Amino acid sequence: RKAQEMGRHFTIVTGRDYGAVKSYLEECNLKCECILSNGAEYRDINGNIIESVYMNKKSVKIAFDILNEANLCIQLMTNNGSYITNKESDKKAIIDRFKLFNPTMTEEEVKKFVAKLRQLRKYYRYKVYFPKKYESYCNQPVQENKVLFLEMRFTTLSNSFQYLYKKLEESGEYDLKCSYVQFNFIRGREFTKRVDDMLQELATAKYVFIDDASLILSSIPLRKETIAINLWHACGAFKKFGRSTAELKFGSSAATLDKYPNYENLTHVTVSSPEVIWAYEEAMHLPKGIVKATGVSRTDLFYDSEFVESRRQKLYEIMPEAKDKKVILYAPTFRGHVATAKSPDKIDFERFYQELGDEYVIVCKHHPFVKKPPVIPEELQHFARDLTKDLSIEDLLCSADICISDYSSLVFEYSLFEKPMIFYAYDYDNYCDWRGFYYDYSEFTPGPVVQTEDELLDSIKNIDTQFDKQRVIDFKEKFMGSCDGHATERIIELMKES
Repeated sequence: RKAQEMGRHFTIVTGRDYGAVKSYLEECNLKCECILSNGAEYRDINGNIIESVYMNKKSVKIAFDILNEANLCIQLMTNNGSYITNKESDKKAIIDRFKLFNPTMTEEEVKKFVAKLRQLRKYYRYKVYFPKKYESYCNQPVQENKVLFLEMRFTTLSNSFQYLYKKLEESGEYDLKCSYVQFNFIRGREFTKRVDDMLQELATAKYVFIDDASLILSSIPLRKETIAINLWHACGAFKKFGRSTAELKFGSSAATLDKYPNYENLTHVTVSSPEVIWAYEEAMHLPKGIVKATGVSRTDLFYDSEFVESRRQKLYEIMPEAKDKKVILYAPTFRGHVATAKSPDKIDFERFYQELGDEYVIVCKHHPFVKKPPVIPEELQHFARDLTKDLSIEDLLCSADICISDYSSLVFEYSLFEKPMIFYAYDYDNYCDWRGFYYDYSEFTPGPVVQTEDELLDSIKNIDTQFDKQRVIDFKEKFMGSCDGHATERIIELMKES
């Protein structure tokens, strides 16, 4: 700052990315050029990129493959924050660095100290910093037509939001904004900056839509004029979440959930059927009247026959081998915690090809939290293909003749098509202990429950005799009763009436 006051030209050189440096520049009111990311980026005094030297994607992939083969943790530094492949290895690296400067401390003492520091940081962020930041932005009036879509985890709007966003945009009545905070996917200053930007937008928004848990939204003193609507990302009520998992392996303790709630400040929560209202009230710890069975916005598309047919054609463009075959969709949920989510690897695609290849193709869709899904051998790509990155779950639900899942809520949506489902629950006992269910699993699943590959193959081969369509219809009416193609209309009406 002294150099700037004296009119001296200076440049900041650092290994960090611009997001990490920008906050310091703003805090100190500095204007200077920056050489960033160990020389990979050169920016002018306004933050514009003058020159950049990035690794190409092919080189990055080669480096990743080599490091993964050696089972090493990778930290990828980008111009949009840093990313790690193994949270546990990252924790160990922090402990090792700490012990380097504190050699007398035991590893257990370091872990306790680091955990305490993290708790202090969490308390400061959510009890002090974010609430104060939000209040500082509330000096302007709420804009009556401003709608904020708060995407908690991803960098684009999730399917829970897309159809509603489109309808609001078509009306021409609203000023639509989107914020992407990438909770649990980025960290440090980049995360704080994204939340800060979001709070600035939220402070003057009349409406905010969210589709997930949000510690951030729950931690601030939300203006009374702002209507917060949670379009929960799942249909029905299958595996437990929120307060329902308190004290289970998957969940936090009740004390932690009381201290750091995820479902405060909600005006409305929209769900797929009156049947499941009780489960959301329990999970979100909400009083009666907030959870409403309007139906789920994204399911409206399934009542558009042209849309459904276009999705099948889209599949054929990507996988022409599917044209003359029946399509099996394999879409399991993730295992473990969100930050370290893994996908099952319990199908021998070579065997399935030998026994089913004349009649079927298999398309896989893994949960979006899974970063490294199982790899299907190249020589079997004509029969089985992982289309997680190529097609949306809506595309594949519209295209599938049979759906194989386990504990994923997508089976509720698939029931709208009244087609066969098979539940491949090879780890049922462990998963039940890990997370639990709202309904008795074996009684409420509208299709065969299998635990081995042999049983799965047998169910596929005998699907015509095992398929009980009426059972699927009853399931649909019970858990998807409000999803009739007009859910988005009702949500917009609810929004206007609030």
